[in-house]
Amino acid sequence: MSGTGGLSVAAKAASGTEEVLKADTAAAVAAANVCGSGYTISVSAARYGTYGTVYTWWNGTYSGSNTLYDRPICAVFFNDTGITHYMGVRLKDNYTSTADSEDFGAFSQYAGPVYQSKGYCGQVYSYMEDATGKVLVDNYLGVGTCD
Repeated sequence: MSGTGGLSVAAKAASGTEEVLKADTAAAVAAANVCGSGYTISVSAARYGTYGTVYTWWNGTYSGSNTLYDRPICAVFFNDTGITHYMGVRLKDNYTSTADSEDFGAFSQYAGPVYQSKGYCGQVYSYMEDATGKVLVDNYLGVGTCD
């Protein structure tokens, strides 16, 4: 996928990531732009039916000496319905002492961005309800592929 909208897929990206990005490149580029400058390397992405798509991005830098875990990660959960829903995204890094980063509320476009300075090998949680409180999305996705 390298070169599509300036995006690339990490060598150890989660399974299915490249397929999600290729299915809607414009949405993937928009998600990367939400994270900010330099977040163009996809480490995981998943589409949840017709409800939403979660993306995690890396900016190619390291926040410490461990080149596997110490990667700054950004997560965004896009609302694919076009209707405002209560939804959220939570990013957990691989270290138990670090607080999760999260953004929950009523959103028509996306929840996030949320960041972890050592987010690789962590998890991203995506959640969405309809207007009656019925849960539409309640999923975890690994950030990257870790040994």
